[in-house]
Amino acid sequence: EEALLAEAEGLKLHLSSGSSTGYKGVRKHTQAGRFVACRYAGSRTIYIGVFDSAVEAAVAYARTVGEYQPPTVAAAEAEGL
Repeated sequence: EEALLAEAEGLKLHLSSGSSTGYKGVRKHTQAGRFVACRYAGSRTIYIGVFDSAVEAAVAYARTVGEYQPPTVAAAEAEGL
């Protein structure tokens, strides 16, 4: 559902083969079992938040990074447009 919402908003989820979660900027918190989203600005780490799923964290990362992609036809249909 979050991935469809991100697509409807025109966000691009950042996939990463180098991440165990599959998403750039998302890691699993080993003790809590939840997912942490963060981005880097130079040498600083900027924490976005902690989420129940990797997809939710990836959507938050995409919103923060702000890379807009026009919605696809599937997303427009899901919104009833």
